[in-house]
Amino acid sequence: MIAQASLDPSAASHSPAELARLAKAHAYALGFDLVGIAALGPAETADAFDAWIEAGRAGVMHYLERGAGKRRDSRLPRPGTTHAIVVALDYGGREPSGPVARYARGDDYHDVMDAKLRELHRRVEHDAGRAIEGKPYVDTGPLLERDLARRAGLGWFGKNTNLLNPALGSFFFLGVLVLDLELETDAPFEADRCGTCTRCIEACPTNAIVAPRELDATRCISYLTIELKDDIPEELRAPIGELIYGCDICQEVCPWNVSFTRELKVPEFSPREVLASNDARTIARELLVMSQEEFSVAFKGSPMKRAKLWGLKRNAAIVLGNIGSEADVPTLAAALEDPEPSVRSHSAWALGRIGSPSAADALRGRLAAEGEASVARALEAALGALGG
Repeated sequence: MIAQASLDPSAASHSPAELARLAKAHAYALGFDLVGIAALGPAETADAFDAWIEAGRAGVMHYLERGAGKRRDSRLPRPGTTHAIVVALDYGGREPSGPVARYARGDDYHDVMDAKLRELHRRVEHDAGRAIEGKPYVDTGPLLERDLARRAGLGWFGKNTNLLNPALGSFFFLGVLVLDLELETDAPFEADRCGTCTRCIEACPTNAIVAPRELDATRCISYLTIELKDDIPEELRAPIGELIYGCDICQEVCPWNVSFTRELKVPEFSPREVLASNDARTIARELLVMSQEEFSVAFKGSPMKRAKLWGLKRNAAIVLGNIGSEADVPTLAAALEDPEPSVRSHSAWALGRIGSPSAADALRGRLAAEGEASVARALEAALGALGG
């Protein structure tokens, strides 16, 4: 809400069409790349979403089960609201590939988007001439943003399950501002412009896209490197390659992104210093020797904090194992002393992948002192792969 003194007293006569036009103008002025308006109501994809969770495709993301009743109708998360302004903010699909997904290299998009949506709310209130009940959502509640985005005309669901826009591709964040305000709505995006293309399905290293528009998150590299709070299954470690946090592969191969992605324009999304090299080996080595205090400073305000330091070290060990350089043995050997068992077990796996005499020595040395049964098994398995 904004102070009554800043409201426009002449705004009471604005029609829903005029208010929608003004809202879109404000959204673009705030830097959003796409904006559309939809009426709130029953979510078209709620049944499919519930079935996806029931099938176990969400893995350990149990938070997605919360608020299931509200998720089925977009009017329920914020009672009294009737319409949604749906926006998209591009995060630079033309940035080079690297070990960290493009969306996570700078500041947390939740914070950036939320601030812009709150300012949009204030401007809409000024235009309407009254306080308006409303709330911004950016992956922060039981709201199917992708469903509303399609309804607001912003794009269609690609075969990799991302929302695709014919002029922008898919390297963008979605945000929703729900309001108790009548607004002229946009026509939903009805077309499916993927055609017969299956590049995203074929390119996924872990075969996570099990069918068009059906993702098994438990196999997705983004899930494995961010959401999974356990050991990464051994059969999926090699396919992770040199990816430390997230994955852009299914987006990178999409023809719509090849043609229409844009340069990074939001300063907050520029890579922070610790990620400036964009080199997997350099970043992995830095993470493995990083203290909690150093991590807190280097990643303040970063979405990468979601994985926590131990999770990033786990991922970094996998990357160094996949790179397979004997020069990384000392770093991995030191990681065998990490207080987190998962870091030690994944470092053991990585040393087994490198397979040099010095790697074997490090494994034997740690095995003699290891008191955690799960890590001891990982050390023995790595030594076994080396023939003892």
